[in-house]
Amino acid sequence: MESDNSLRASTMPATHTVDTPDEPPAAQPFSRETATARAAQQAWAQTPVRERLRPVRAFRQLLAEEKLDICRTIQADVGKPVRDGLVADVLPLAEVCRFLERRAAGILRPRRSPLRDRPPILWGQRDWVFRRPRGLIGVIGTWNLPIMIGGMQIVPALVAGNGVLFKPSEQAARSGSLLAELLRRAGFPDGLVQLLPATREAGPQLAQADIDHVIFTGHSSTGRALAQTLASRLVTSTLELSGCDPLILLEDGDVTLAAQGAWFGATINDGQACLGTRRAFVPRSRLPAFLDVLKPLVQSAEPRRAVLPSQIDAAARAIDDARARGAALLRRDLPDNADGLVQPAALVDVPTDAILCQEAIFAPLLGVLPYDHLDEVFTMNQQCPYGLTASIFSADRAAAQALAARLDCGVVCVNDVVAPAGHPALPFGGRRRSGWGVTKGVEGLLEMTVPQVVSAVAGRSRPHFDWQGSHWMIQQETMEALIDLRHARSLRRSLAAGWRLVARALGWR
Repeated sequence: MESDNSLRASTMPATHTVDTPDEPPAAQPFSRETATARAAQQAWAQTPVRERLRPVRAFRQLLAEEKLDICRTIQADVGKPVRDGLVADVLPLAEVCRFLERRAAGILRPRRSPLRDRPPILWGQRDWVFRRPRGLIGVIGTWNLPIMIGGMQIVPALVAGNGVLFKPSEQAARSGSLLAELLRRAGFPDGLVQLLPATREAGPQLAQADIDHVIFTGHSSTGRALAQTLASRLVTSTLELSGCDPLILLEDGDVTLAAQGAWFGATINDGQACLGTRRAFVPRSRLPAFLDVLKPLVQSAEPRRAVLPSQIDAAARAIDDARARGAALLRRDLPDNADGLVQPAALVDVPTDAILCQEAIFAPLLGVLPYDHLDEVFTMNQQCPYGLTASIFSADRAAAQALAARLDCGVVCVNDVVAPAGHPALPFGGRRRSGWGVTKGVEGLLEMTVPQVVSAVAGRSRPHFDWQGSHWMIQQETMEALIDLRHARSLRRSLAAGWRLVARALGWR
């Protein structure tokens, strides 16, 4: 039993956005989709959590059965090799589903407030905290990990009892349609997930729709505009707005491992990853050894395909800017037929005000920043406005953890890059220009809900209803004694206050 029968969890959705006089329902975008999803969500929200998890298991099994078709669809959309789709999209999403199957019921279970936490003045009161679904959640998909990121956001929202309006990226329309189809085949109720057009215009339109929360993954400027639109209607959001992540090598760290990790982090998913390594802080004394490992990796790197032409322009602009500021370029020459390709590159001695250290660039680029003292790293790192993930390479785990506490970011990997952030039980999110809120893990699931407190009082005694009356419990002397009993500095004063309370309760004074 999760609670007393009299307080069995009612999972009705949170109150949704109230239409303003100057914005009648008919004027809101996707009114048909929101009406359909809300009708399905109201029934879905009353379904016990364990029953909501049945289609999650079926969806996970479909991911396994359809894995090659899924990866070929991603490849058709954005050119990602099948192996990369298996590693970066299918497997992580399946693990997220498995985590939810095992843990979601416990995470969402109503929590009874312990009696020891209840103030004496609330005698007879019993309190529960329920996790209610937000209602209708808008998910704006991304193209770099179209199945994993979209699924990682949609499935927890559904498990929490919400309905979803899903707007896939215009660069990954087929992947978005396939994701919605797999959710339907898994057994989620008809209408609960509404697939919106995969167009650039549909994103801003979704922000104006009758929804209760938005999850967005994308560029910080787009996220800022989205947040302003939502704030005007008091609609909440979860924003993951990319990063410009640092790798910090300490003096005692493994130089070879750090250099390999920095290059892996810079080039993973062809550099098209929100948590890719962009800045490597290397002790000046270890720089030659670091470069000895890095240079062969750079020289053997094959060209990578860019999904958007703007990525090629952004990479060229960042390289030209860093070189103009004195950075040395490490890069192979591109082949003659290089249309749509970006050659992975590293730049050494990049200043902190360079574009490469200030912007979220979706390209396989790495900046190397030598330092003499660790305090310099904090100063240089803080000049970057992003705070998504960071990596620390050190033989001293305690020192690495102490350093992590000083980094203003959402995830810190010690002696590794990127991979630990894929743990399905851990939250993922950023700070500063990297956004707010989290997905995944316990915290990510709870973010798809709102807390509701239900307090029940037994008996008929309610002295406070007659606030102007003469009942001893609401008189000034009683309140003074109660405060002294609970909060006085000395034990003697507390005991004296307790005696006064007993005397007043028995009518002795």
